[in-house]
Amino acid sequence: MAAPGWLIERDGAVHVRVRVTPRASRDELAGERAGLLAVRVTAPPAEGRANAAVEKLLARAAGVPRSRVAVVQGASAREKLVRLEGADAAAVARALGA
Repeated sequence: MAAPGWLIERDGAVHVRVRVTPRASRDELAGERAGLLAVRVTAPPAEGRANAAVEKLLARAAGVPRSRVAVVQGASAREKLVRLEGADAAAVARALGA
């Protein structure tokens, strides 16, 4: 099975390209949209709260400690690159809905 387009494995980590919808009715992974993983979070986009919610949601879904997940690109944009340190790409793809 080929990895989805939103999943990148490099530098000993798994990177996930996401499109975030803040202030949603619930925190959820909403499938793939335009080559990105759609993520909805209830947090507002102010003061990094939406980024923290995205990190927490992806960590929980992928089974990775929260301390090993970080937004590494696009902190103030809807489209972000999130790094999951020490994760297996195939396991992350399965866990996140690929």
